[in-house]
Amino acid sequence: MSLLELALVAVAGFAAGLVGFVTGLASIVSYPALLAVGIPPVAANVTNTVAMVAAGAGSVTNSASALAKDRRALVPQAAICVAGGAVGAAILLAAPAASFAAVVPVLIVIASVALLLQPRLREHAGDRTFPVLYPIGLFLVSVYGGYFGAGAGVMVLALNLICTSQSFWRASILKSFLLGLANLVAAIGFAFFGPVHWIAGLVMGVGAFAGGWCGPPVVRRVDQRYLRIAVALCGFGLAAWLAIR
Repeated sequence: MSLLELALVAVAGFAAGLVGFVTGLASIVSYPALLAVGIPPVAANVTNTVAMVAAGAGSVTNSASALAKDRRALVPQAAICVAGGAVGAAILLAAPAASFAAVVPVLIVIASVALLLQPRLREHAGDRTFPVLYPIGLFLVSVYGGYFGAGAGVMVLALNLICTSQSFWRASILKSFLLGLANLVAAIGFAFFGPVHWIAGLVMGVGAFAGGWCGPPVVRRVDQRYLRIAVALCGFGLAAWLAIR
């Protein structure tokens, strides 16, 4: 890879890390950048998964104290995401690449609509926390996150905001932590069995860590109403892009 291509990958990594924490749409920035520098689709997919582990690490590093307040509840959620990420990685390595292509845009649209309706849905839910729906949804989204991941952040964000009474900021932190675990276990599998482009992955990972680290303070300062609407609109755009590409 040329120096210009490496610079593009690093900048895309930073943007993906920041955008990923704020909106949950990291892969819509990072994956096309890897394709643009000539990496084949499957290799770009697994390389992107490896690099985005750093984005989660960056955001968690800058919000560790907030996560530590709820360590007991995080343990089962973390186990669910690790299991889901492993299943998703196995599907990617064993199943046809287009196996999720038809359903993913629909899932992202549903998650985006749920974000727009979140205040009303949460109002109807009251104090309920959906102890069965939440872990099932978390597992399924983690499977998708380990498989490809574009839009997985929107899905987890919607799941957290509707199934719990957490703030947008807290839901964003949990989203980065939990999807980061799904990405991590998938990345470990890809490191041994997938066509990872290690130079691009490491360079993008450095940028992604920096972008992820910058994410929590940005989200904390933005009005949550506008941010929720912006994420939903970006989700619609991602669903359209995935449907027609």
